[in-house]
Amino acid sequence: MKNFKLVHWLKARRFSLVLGITVCALGAGALLASADHACERAANGRVFGTLTTVPEREVGLVLGTSKETRRGKPNLHFNQRIEAAAALYRAGKVRHLLVSGDNHIASYDEPDDMRAALVAAGVPASAITCDYAGFHTLDSVVRAKEVFGLSQCTIISEEFHCPRALWIARQHGLDAIAFAAPDVSLKGWSLRADVREQLGRSWCAVDMYLLHRGPMFLGPKEPILIGVQALACHPPASWLTET
Repeated sequence: MKNFKLVHWLKARRFSLVLGITVCALGAGALLASADHACERAANGRVFGTLTTVPEREVGLVLGTSKETRRGKPNLHFNQRIEAAAALYRAGKVRHLLVSGDNHIASYDEPDDMRAALVAAGVPASAITCDYAGFHTLDSVVRAKEVFGLSQCTIISEEFHCPRALWIARQHGLDAIAFAAPDVSLKGWSLRADVREQLGRSWCAVDMYLLHRGPMFLGPKEPILIGVQALACHPPASWLTET
């Protein structure tokens, strides 16, 4: 009896359901198209792929990702960003690196992993500052300005990710360019990255224009002093939850 009533209800409201699904689909498509357009406009003339063409900036902002995949294998995105950041520093295109990533629990620490990898690649520890509250791209970019006092910087990530980061920077008044590490060319990796980025761009539009979301944490200002020993890389205990 209940199934009969449900079928009857669905038939009676079939037009409304189809209309609602269609409107939602069109809205999602419009949101994605709008976000893509905004990203590409923000990235126009600001993404560089070679050391010879990228302008010099005092600080490079390295956007975080995990060192390993969920299966415990090396994360190729992590490796690409570290190699790009180290190359940028060695070429004298930046004098300092701000590594910004997720450290929401004590056992997961993107900034320290990035710092260790950069030191292993020849970047002095004194030229690296850690941001432990870069939970999302928006957090990392906005905190670079509001907490670490940057008025301009070079964002370091892969090519697919740079436009969204530049869009966020533009919306928040940070003068940023981007040094794009090559996208991972393996088919499985690149497909997952493309899907995640499309979703990330759409959610970014919702964050900035509808929810007006800011970083999860701001905290006291910690201006980066170029040429001075970097601040000790220890996150505030209030940001951590033990596993």
